[in-house]
Amino acid sequence: MSRYTITTALPYANGPLHIGHLAGVYIPADVYARFLRRKGHDVILIGGSDEHGIPITIRAKKEGITPQDVVDRYHELMKKTFYDLGISYDNYSRTTSDIHRETAQEFFTKLYKDNKFIAKDIEQYYDEKSREFLADRYIVGTCPKCGNINAYGDQCEKCGSTLSPEELIEPHSMLSGEKPILKKTKHWYLPLENYQEFLTHWILQNHKSDWKPNVYGQVKSWLDDGLKARAMTRDLDWGIPVPLKDEDGKVLYVWFEAPIGYISSTKEWAKNNEKDWEPYWKDKDTKLVHFIAKDNIVFHCIIFPAILEAHGEYILPDNVPANEFLNLENDKISTSRNWAVWAHEYLQDFPNKQDTLRYVLLSNAPETKDNNFTWKDFQTKNNSELVGIFGNFINRVSVLMQKYYEGIIPEVSISNNFPEIKEISQIAKEITSYLEKYEFRNGLNSLMKIARLGNKFFQDQEPWKQIKENPEKAKESLYISAQIAAYLAQLSEPFTPFTSKKIMDGLNLNYVSWNDLEEGKILLPSGHKINTIDLLFSPIEDDEIKAQIEKLKNSKKINQMTNKNSEPSKEIISFEDFEKIDLRVGTILEAKKVEKADKLLQFKVDTGVDIRTIVSGIAESFTPDELIGKQVTVLLNLAPRKIRGIESQGMLLLAKDEEGKHVFLTPDKFLSNGLSIK
Repeated sequence: MSRYTITTALPYANGPLHIGHLAGVYIPADVYARFLRRKGHDVILIGGSDEHGIPITIRAKKEGITPQDVVDRYHELMKKTFYDLGISYDNYSRTTSDIHRETAQEFFTKLYKDNKFIAKDIEQYYDEKSREFLADRYIVGTCPKCGNINAYGDQCEKCGSTLSPEELIEPHSMLSGEKPILKKTKHWYLPLENYQEFLTHWILQNHKSDWKPNVYGQVKSWLDDGLKARAMTRDLDWGIPVPLKDEDGKVLYVWFEAPIGYISSTKEWAKNNEKDWEPYWKDKDTKLVHFIAKDNIVFHCIIFPAILEAHGEYILPDNVPANEFLNLENDKISTSRNWAVWAHEYLQDFPNKQDTLRYVLLSNAPETKDNNFTWKDFQTKNNSELVGIFGNFINRVSVLMQKYYEGIIPEVSISNNFPEIKEISQIAKEITSYLEKYEFRNGLNSLMKIARLGNKFFQDQEPWKQIKENPEKAKESLYISAQIAAYLAQLSEPFTPFTSKKIMDGLNLNYVSWNDLEEGKILLPSGHKINTIDLLFSPIEDDEIKAQIEKLKNSKKINQMTNKNSEPSKEIISFEDFEKIDLRVGTILEAKKVEKADKLLQFKVDTGVDIRTIVSGIAESFTPDELIGKQVTVLLNLAPRKIRGIESQGMLLLAKDEEGKHVFLTPDKFLSNGLSIK
């Protein structure tokens, strides 16, 4: 096929990019697109920022800003990071753009008019205090499978179980901390069961041999379980409005509209370049490839294809080469724990080393299983492979060409049959085979075979000795070495584009067709003038690596100081509200159990202002005798409340430890009763 539409997963615009994103999706996609362009195909690499997901609204609420503020900040940061790393997007858009909103609404409207949706009245969790329906991610409770008290309504991040809000034990709202109620609402569902037969035939039969086992296996598992209807709308105030009359407050489900962002981004590219976008999405001779990570497989292989099939005018993906996850220093990358190598920070800490990161991430690409990134391995690969093998060979050829021939490729007999060039042309074909099968790690390894071949040839020939003993042989040795350097420059472009361009500029070369490389053509004819090529790579020192490891250690220390299972903070109050709270130091004078109440204790407390009765549900943690004489913190101006017939005139302040036992908040030395706490 001569036309390719390549898409990359739309990253949430709620934080910066990290190396897991790059290794799993964006660098492999860029290698593939660059390779296909060199093969002479019509290629567009399409991406954009996903700006309507729940993670955006969570970030906005945490920071006290609007969702638009969040996405504006991170969209620009991600776009610049991609550019700085050489990700060769033909278009990088965003889902808050007008063209995306129009495209997504047009999609929904067509499916709605074609009766592809089913309207259902359902009960959904609702926060009465915040006055809004809760997305699954806004509901937190105890996981029924592992006991994690901070599990989300859609997933427990501790044990990895997929959940529904109804399964959580003691669910509460992240917005207010209150227990939500079930309230009726209406949504539009796509009946995925209607596409079960189509998806089974298209994937399980047609793509059994060419899709990656991890992708095929996950899709098969879903299909074997039987597909069910899935809501395509949500009750939210941030998103693309449902284009139906009298449906205010409803937006398109992000996993309905986000993949449509590939189409709207293509439309944007076509408009900016005076192209026709439709062949890239509607022509059966176009090959559509989605680059994603494994957590997006279901959406790209089941839900989005079902949406495209329901529409009826679009092609389906030819392949979805999803990668597994990249770990960091033998631990799962986590944005919430700040356990990550952030791409924009890497670019600041290691200027002009974009290709080092690309190289290391490709060499560790998690193509068939989760893989691991360590800073020591990063240093070793840079110093041993890029500096010691790749860069060393190019530098030695450049130096001797200038020293012996003033940079002019020497004359040699073209009748000579150079086995080295033939071997390299075979390696070029090997790289082609790997890249066409999405085996980018193997493709990179084959590229390095050329650098190793060049080094060995150079070392075996010893042209610095031949120039004195056999000048003609020295010419031939450096002629072949220069050709190997040219092949490295040409073939490295998809993998390490910045390095490739440096070598190409030094060799005064233009890029040729990839097919020419497979045929073993001579790239630097006799008489061609080349320039001095500066060192391509520089060693990474121990102190640079130590600084990065220390940065991670500091993150780990901070994580240990925070409680990931703590309940979410409640809504912000003003200072004036805080001033209304009257907290005092008090001393417990008497303590006894409340009759017929296993959890309640009744206290007489000297507050310094008066002696009052307070009832507290802490009998499971303490005996009355051990509390007499204890200094405590008392909330003095709480409205009195009758508990089991006893009027409680305040509240004692306590926390719960990891085992669920109560702990008093007490002064660290004896204080006079009645002292205010501020």
